[in-house]
Amino acid sequence: MRIEYHRTLLADRVRNAAFHAALARLIVKGETTVADIGAGTGVLGFLAAKLGARRVDLYEAAGVASVARKLLRQNRLRGCQLFEMHSTDAIEPERVDLVVCETLGNYAFEENIVETLNDARARFLQPGGTIIPAGIRQFMCPVVSGRFHAELSVWDGVGYGLDLAPAKVMSLNNIYVRTFAAADLLDGGTAACLWDRLTFDRHNKTTRTGEASWTLGQPATVYGLALWWTADLAEGVALSTSPLEPRTHWEQLYLPVLAPMAVEAGQTLSARVRSTTSYAQGTDVAWTLALKDATGRQLSHQSLDLEKGFLP
Repeated sequence: MRIEYHRTLLADRVRNAAFHAALARLIVKGETTVADIGAGTGVLGFLAAKLGARRVDLYEAAGVASVARKLLRQNRLRGCQLFEMHSTDAIEPERVDLVVCETLGNYAFEENIVETLNDARARFLQPGGTIIPAGIRQFMCPVVSGRFHAELSVWDGVGYGLDLAPAKVMSLNNIYVRTFAAADLLDGGTAACLWDRLTFDRHNKTTRTGEASWTLGQPATVYGLALWWTADLAEGVALSTSPLEPRTHWEQLYLPVLAPMAVEAGQTLSARVRSTTSYAQGTDVAWTLALKDATGRQLSHQSLDLEKGFLP
């Protein structure tokens, strides 16, 4: 991983301010002990130290740990110790009052934060201790702008008498990182529904499943789903990747449909998302969309799965 990725993280002032605010709320100067898990360049752990944490343990397994070590010396921060390992490999780690972990992707769980914090809560955290983030909420909203689907349908226009439909189907069974405007989304994005919620004060399943539905007041064509998340870092402090909130370095996700779905007023569109993330098998996401009339009769149904989009 190149340093450029970490420059992008640290250029995100919305992210930095939110984590600093959460740390400031929870650290008691001279008393609180902290573990920064997945520390990267170590900046969140360094902020904890500057806010007065009594001890800060930083865990980072990637090569960027060498940069964190240089920055630690450069800033002459006391009470910090860097462990160049993955936190899950630590043997009998010294427990702390506060765990901070920013291993969040455009899809919230793609960097395995659920598995990481299950382990951290069980082995790193003092009884009654606190985790940042405290929890994650995931949202979905129908996409009503055709520009994203058109981008993925170029297979249809190659020409020369070729039918590239199987390749197009693979393209559509994928997830894309995109930036949405309010106009791209149903009701300007205000129709977004919560489909998954977890808190890190307990053991969480790595398979997440949720549903949402919308009964439309006026006709629209749906081209897929937009997904984003909000991390509740501490009481009164949240960080969101919503297109309706201040922009961060994270973007939203686009889950396409196989074919655009024309929805009439009074009809109900329902969606279901299932995701599984693990260190062993990576991330898989599957999503379905169904359209019903006012009587509940199903008019159409589409089912997509990220596994269908992988090359063999």
